[in-house]
Amino acid sequence: MIVDEEWTSPTVDVTVDLAVLTVRHDVLEVLLVERGEDPFRGALALPGGFLADEREDIDTAAARELAEETGLVADGLHLEQLRTYGAPDRDPRGRVITVCYLALMPDLPLPTPGGDAAAARWAPVADVRDGRSPLAFDHSAIVADAVERARSKLEYTTLGASFCGPEFTVADLRQVYEAVWGRRLDARNFHRKVTGIEGFLIPTGERTTRQGGRPAALFRRGPATVLHPPMLRSRAD
Repeated sequence: MIVDEEWTSPTVDVTVDLAVLTVRHDVLEVLLVERGEDPFRGALALPGGFLADEREDIDTAAARELAEETGLVADGLHLEQLRTYGAPDRDPRGRVITVCYLALMPDLPLPTPGGDAAAARWAPVADVRDGRSPLAFDHSAIVADAVERARSKLEYTTLGASFCGPEFTVADLRQVYEAVWGRRLDARNFHRKVTGIEGFLIPTGERTTRQGGRPAALFRRGPATVLHPPMLRSRAD
């Protein structure tokens, strides 16, 4: 006779974390907070926290934590789930699974700390990835995943324009690609490619001299969501 062993479900807590990326001063930066509580009090980390209660929606929790810890609102952000992280030893408080979101926005303002965050600031992604800005928990790995997701999406989608304002030049867009991809691009080839993709850029009919030199045409983001053909990093030039 086979007797079923008694089974109990594990005790698991759920958090949300946000990898918020923006391009400021032609540098790809990530939003970080200084933790005001243990564990890792005083360490830098991604904004986030536990669900308010068992009835709170995950998306709602992400928007709430962003507002509470940084003063930024999710409205207008490109916000998507990055992935779920659940290694058994990722949090010293116990078994904690986090649902991480990737958020993208052009030149976001300086954050205002609140909630569990003692301070909030933008930091160059390069400082996180080379260890100059070490992060609590497994957040350095999350930032690396977020950056790779952003880089990949720029190859196949029109998301690069999400880092730009309502009206922008091709040079503005190229600076976004250079900041996210971490490499210089040939200006003439880039112009030819992005203006040749149907529905990517819509001319406004206006020009600007804010970048110096000859007046540059202004564009806005078009209706296309997918780049065809894609702009692969390996063939960008």
